Amino acid sequence: MPDIDLVPFLLLRASSRLVDGIQERMARRGFADVRPAHGFAFTVIARGGATAGRLAEHLGVTKQAAAQMVQELEAKGYVSRAPHPDDSRAKVLVLTRRGRACTRAAEASAAEELRPWLDGLGPRAATALVRALSAYADDGPLRPTW
Repeated sequence: MPDIDLVPFLLLRASSRLVDGIQERMARRGFADVRPAHGFAFTVIARGGATAGRLAEHLGVTKQAAAQMVQELEAKGYVSRAPHPDDSRAKVLVLTRRGRACTRAAEASAAEELRPWLDGLGPRAATALVRALSAYADDGPLRPTW
């Protein structure tokens, strides 16, 4: 039986290492002005747009904090605001061309960062790892660890 006390530390450390590696690769791809928290925001915006309120809920922050992030992402050219299809008072956030390019760069960066990990495990252990993590990772929000 493995040392269960190490599991939380190891999972969190692996997550930090993954995020740091993606961040470094993103900078090399020309996206040095995005932070990991932006990537967490992009995950909800990329699914077809989201309001600032939905973004706040997704990130687990106040609406004011989400509004600040939206202003920053808009100023950097990653998102724009469009009319909400069901609520004339609201706006939805959509990724711009630059925002979509950034998400593609993040996906490529993540794949590159994970490749040595998976290669080191080998096909069998990598498949087992994915299955085990999939059994416990739900489809809930991805939140930064501010």
